Amino acid sequence: MTDQRNPRVIMHLDMNSFFASVEQAANPKLKGIPLAVAGNPKERRGILVTCSYEARAFGVYTTMTVGEAKRLCPQLTIVPPRHELYRQMSDAVFEILRSYTEWVEPVFDEAYIDTTEIGGLTRAYELAEEIQQRILQELDLPCSIGIAPNKFLAKTASDMKKPMGITILRKRQVAHVLWPLPVIDMHGIGKRTEEKLHSAGIRTIGELAVAEKIKLEGLLGKNGLRLQQRANGIDQRPVDPESAEERKSIGSSTTLPVDLTELDECIPIFQRLANKVATRLATKSLAGITISIQIRYADWQNTTRSRTVHQAVYLAEDITSIALELFERHWNNEPIRLLGVTVSNVLERHEMVEQLTFDNFEQQEKEHQVDQLVSNLTKRFGDGVIKKGWSE
Repeated sequence: MTDQRNPRVIMHLDMNSFFASVEQAANPKLKGIPLAVAGNPKERRGILVTCSYEARAFGVYTTMTVGEAKRLCPQLTIVPPRHELYRQMSDAVFEILRSYTEWVEPVFDEAYIDTTEIGGLTRAYELAEEIQQRILQELDLPCSIGIAPNKFLAKTASDMKKPMGITILRKRQVAHVLWPLPVIDMHGIGKRTEEKLHSAGIRTIGELAVAEKIKLEGLLGKNGLRLQQRANGIDQRPVDPESAEERKSIGSSTTLPVDLTELDECIPIFQRLANKVATRLATKSLAGITISIQIRYADWQNTTRSRTVHQAVYLAEDITSIALELFERHWNNEPIRLLGVTVSNVLERHEMVEQLTFDNFEQQEKEHQVDQLVSNLTKRFGDGVIKKGWSE
């Protein structure tokens, strides 16, 4: 464990426009031109997963449709995603980071690195430059790095200069640098939280930092107090190399006393399971983007189905709604012995942002392709041509 007698030095490394940068590294002809990665480049309704900085200069942004992007930038080059390549390059980045220290916590296409014991404050900037240049020279990928005394400030700092920036953010700078900004600019605050804060007259990070604790807790529960700490530059979370494994999923299942055969009988079961999962998520202040259900039939056959959403969920009603939607779509009307609900691809709530990751984008693409195939077959051959099956 890092010696806490030394001032902590945390780096946050953010790969700049990662998918697009990987494509440009793999094909130098794509460098210097407006580029986007989209699930289905030929479909005008396809969604952009990421885009290069050259494309952003035209107003193109992630989650925009292909059609919208083309209207803003007719010369935009769009390529399909190559998930295995992205995973390989991501692993290569983390391998470089782990050559410096074991205290590396990967988060999608980002990473936290505790450098307290390998140079601390004295070598922080020099070390960041070395890491940045190694990743650029060895992998041909740009990144930005934030340096700070904790994870929140380091992540905030890495956003300040892109691409290929290195920024140091000290706690004493928080009031001057962060407090004038609107609350939506703070990591961990999304549209819903922004609306709640606005309803209480809290519009800037500075106003959040000095707001009455009772008011914040009433508005947002314990998360309100946590956000206030962040607004004051306080974040005690350690860099945890094992957190990616520990936070993969939270679930609950139940074996039924009698086999169920009616939808109405199953609804309260899913509600109870979702409540249990939501409670466990709340205990650890987590949320997840993939909701899965498990069905075990009376003949012991199992099936699992999942859906991945753009915005992480943690409320029992949201989990219930998605679980029931999956159940109604995939239940084959045979008697049920066991039901289960799991939330996976989890992250800490204050890290919730609307983003597409390697895994959830790939899952969404697969589900979209399957739904489209089923729809086409049904139109051509009629209802009933596709039968629901089981997976062990």
